[in-house]
Amino acid sequence: MTQVLLCLLLSLVVFEVGDALDNGLALTPPMGWMHWERFRCITDCKTDPKNCLSENLIMRQADRMAADGYRDAGYVYLSIDDCWMAKERDSNGRLQADPIRFPRGIKFLADYLHNKGLKLGIYEDFGTRTCMGYPGSEFYLQLDAQTFASWKVDLLKLDGCNADRTDMKYGVRIQD
Repeated sequence: MTQVLLCLLLSLVVFEVGDALDNGLALTPPMGWMHWERFRCITDCKTDPKNCLSENLIMRQADRMAADGYRDAGYVYLSIDDCWMAKERDSNGRLQADPIRFPRGIKFLADYLHNKGLKLGIYEDFGTRTCMGYPGSEFYLQLDAQTFASWKVDLLKLDGCNADRTDMKYGVRIQD
């Protein structure tokens, strides 16, 4: 009897939770591909052009996702993780893609993916530097958000390496 009541109670809880989440958002989880698991921070395109993180790698993967049916099965996000950017911000303080590996920039890639029915995800870090030492977003959160929006980025993975954890509750720290 106890097991029957427990099953009935669990069924009601699941039913109630299901109803509460029936708001039209995230009907499927964000599914796709991220370069990090296979390509990590391979940035030497001279000695390893096929495997280095570059616009060519991202475009090849986008082509495969569209042609091989992954996009049609719901895998629509193609995400670029750490190591995509130049080691320094530009003269206006904006993030910039590495000019050798991404010569046409991130906006070009976003347009390329969007034309294939895919969405672009990108990585940044809340700290002063990313996990691999590239420029982080601390002190630049609003500028970086505007930059990503201008590039038509669809998804942001925001990491926490090299971050002052006490600043996370504020989202940004005012410099003295």
